[in-house]
Amino acid sequence: MLLKFAFQDFLDDRQFKNTTKINIRNYQTLLGEFVNYCIENEVINVEDITYAHVRQYLLECLERGNKAGTINTKLLRIRAFLNYMVECEVIKNNPAKRVKKQKEDVKIDVFNDEQIRQMLNFYRRIKQREKSYFAYRDYLMIVTILGTGIRRGEIINLKWTDIDFVNQTISVFGKSRRKETIPITDKLSKELSAYQIFCKQYWKDLNDYVFVKRDNSQLTENAIMLVFKYLSQKMNFKDIRVSAHTFRHTFCHRLAMSGMSAFAIQKLMRHQNIAVTMRYVAMWGNELREQNNKYNPLNTLDV
Repeated sequence: MLLKFAFQDFLDDRQFKNTTKINIRNYQTLLGEFVNYCIENEVINVEDITYAHVRQYLLECLERGNKAGTINTKLLRIRAFLNYMVECEVIKNNPAKRVKKQKEDVKIDVFNDEQIRQMLNFYRRIKQREKSYFAYRDYLMIVTILGTGIRRGEIINLKWTDIDFVNQTISVFGKSRRKETIPITDKLSKELSAYQIFCKQYWKDLNDYVFVKRDNSQLTENAIMLVFKYLSQKMNFKDIRVSAHTFRHTFCHRLAMSGMSAFAIQKLMRHQNIAVTMRYVAMWGNELREQNNKYNPLNTLDV
């Protein structure tokens, strides 16, 4: 089967299975790159792809500066595509199965208190000086992620009807396309309520979506990426990425550092597998040890 037709057939199948737009776009980009590599190397049929082709492609990606995490993501996309070809009986075995994943660094960056204060104060200053809706919007996005740990896509799709101010909860559609309810603090509830009043006054016609663009339409993935890119340039933090995911990691980090149980963290982060949660808790184990040594009640007791 011609590789370019097989690739399109695979994308159609993902769409049929209601895969998210973000994942389909990732397949188009990451898997498309591999398909182009094969065709450029005169591998035009799926049946001709070998272990060596997959391995050599990933080695070249490594030489171009791709990190271990990116390499592993590309490998997973290739495996998924070739597994589909096995299901369709185009090939008998998946040649990418024998390709081993790269070992990844387990360090995950989080913001410290000073960095968070700097970012929030930056937006406060702009809002006071320019009375800008966009400064208020971006400020509230950060506060909402820090207070709930919700994902970038969930921020984009958040509607006013998803916020229950009485019971202080937010409803989102998570990765599994399942509606999930997240508790919010009284502080965040008041912040969102004040923002809603501001939006009504600013736009006159309140949009269904909480965070909108300049034309009062739903925020897009590209627009939110530009927000964090702009903030990153203004802050110029060293060795830490300013992104929605870093704010989500910071939320998780603070929960772990507070002594919250892994089970409770899993529920708030909405990890499908507690092993993911345990990886975070284990990662910050040294910090927990330091905090325990510093604040343990036995330190002040004569025993």
